[in-house]
Amino acid sequence: MQASNRHAFVGYPAAVLYRQPGKKGPVQQLLWGDWLRILKKRRDGWWFVHCRGCDGWIKEELVQPHRLLELVFVDVGQGDGCLIVTPNDEHLLVDCGAGGNMHRFLRWRYGGFRARRSFQAVVLTHPDEDHYGGLGRLLNEPSLHFDCVYHNGIIERHPRQSLGQRVTVDGKTYLSSVVRSEDDLKAFLADKRRWNRKRFAALLQEVMESDRVGGCRMLCQLDRYLPGHGPENDLSIEVLGPWLEPAGLRWLGRIGSSKNGHSIVLRLRYGGIRILLGGDLNADAENLLLSHYTGMDSMPKSVEGRRRLIEAARPIFEADVAKACHHGSTDFSELFLRATNPIATVVSSGDNERHSHPQADALGAIGRYGRGLRPLIFSTELARSAKNAIKHPHVLKWKLDKAYRDMQAAKTAAARKRAARRRDRLLEKIGRSIAVFGAINLRSDGRRVILAQKREQPRAKGQKWDIYKLEPDAQGDLQYVPRR
Repeated sequence: MQASNRHAFVGYPAAVLYRQPGKKGPVQQLLWGDWLRILKKRRDGWWFVHCRGCDGWIKEELVQPHRLLELVFVDVGQGDGCLIVTPNDEHLLVDCGAGGNMHRFLRWRYGGFRARRSFQAVVLTHPDEDHYGGLGRLLNEPSLHFDCVYHNGIIERHPRQSLGQRVTVDGKTYLSSVVRSEDDLKAFLADKRRWNRKRFAALLQEVMESDRVGGCRMLCQLDRYLPGHGPENDLSIEVLGPWLEPAGLRWLGRIGSSKNGHSIVLRLRYGGIRILLGGDLNADAENLLLSHYTGMDSMPKSVEGRRRLIEAARPIFEADVAKACHHGSTDFSELFLRATNPIATVVSSGDNERHSHPQADALGAIGRYGRGLRPLIFSTELARSAKNAIKHPHVLKWKLDKAYRDMQAAKTAAARKRAARRRDRLLEKIGRSIAVFGAINLRSDGRRVILAQKREQPRAKGQKWDIYKLEPDAQGDLQYVPRR
């Protein structure tokens, strides 16, 4: 997206907004790619702009005309949620967390949803609530529209803890009741006895009934690319998993393992930059993908066999930035990590959960098998400290609940409007806290990358972000540039 006379974007890697021209009185630190509304231009190269809720002055050489690729790994607590904004200003979601954090973040990001907002795609990587639950709140926002919701074809059903029919072919067991097309989904949902009170099925029913959702279907390796993002585009999004075989999806031994293991796996390519989003992949699924894509034994016994497998797998799975699979679970394949070979890894996890994510051996392996001398590991959980959590959450929740009750009980339009304004102020307060602390921000022009998180305690008004730069070296290979 090009700039115009009325707007532009912040240049690499960051800039400071000043109260007066001449670098006097820092107001705000801005990130590379932040959108600027241009209010005034001076002949000496200083521009008066609006950005991040502030007005101030910025030097012309710190402005660029092009929009970047942006990913925000939102702090959804225990779960996953990622917002993607493309260089063409298309908006996509990959998972939505379990509760209201994604809704609050997007509400803050998009000005309280006062204007219509369209998302090209929502990808629910697999049917675990910490990945899909937050979509329900977004479906209730009348100004939000979704071109298509994608799932991995697995839907829990009755009898209890069933993923549907299984068949055995050539000694291998498969889930054969995969819900692939929209027609398959309609047929499945038509018999409510098969899924009544199953949360993921109920959500898909809500998706299908919404007049603001264009479609809903399975996404797998047979699609090759996310629709609208094929290799002919500047930004391509490859679909690497789940791997659907003629008999169905491979049974991985347990309900949870099969649901997680057949997560939708995406690899984004923008210029020379590659980003891998692997859902909740586990070791069995990673080995299966390694075997399918390379045609080799995924668990070779010799050192030479492992070397050849990694060499064959890297063209498919290697990434510069990766989202850690399954929140840093201990159930991972070292060979898959070595094939991924990222410079930076983002772990999405939360407090008060029983799995102890991220686990120590996973963090150690991510560091050991990362690329470069100083592989980077980011964590939404660590980026948002207890100090910067929402103050007095129980009081805030009580106020929010009361605002909703007042809206429902209001007898006049004016009273309902006052309660709605009170609700909006509270939601904005929560959303700002989530947006500021915990989110890991990625920006790229296809050649360079920054990863940034808000500092818990700013050094100054012009030093609010902790920024890490990835730049190409003399040979064109991307490297982390340590700060001096």
